Amino acid sequence: MEFSKELDARGLNCPLPILRAKKALGEVESGQVLKILSTDPGSVKDFAAFAKQTGNELLSTAEAGGEFTFFMKKK
Repeated sequence: MEFSKELDARGLNCPLPILRAKKALGEVESGQVLKILSTDPGSVKDFAAFAKQTGNELLSTAEAGGEFTFFMKKK
């Protein structure tokens, strides 16, 4: 999937991945996609809730070897 910016939040625990994603989304234009990498298992629920609360679109969530990849489109 194409993305405009990548955020490496691996090794960070809640709420840091969400806080960093919020900041990174502020640096991209509406309609652009942010790729987020995380190792926090709680981030799956966190990013789903974050998307609902902010109106940003969570395009996909994937997990491989304990690493989570999210693609979020800025509203």
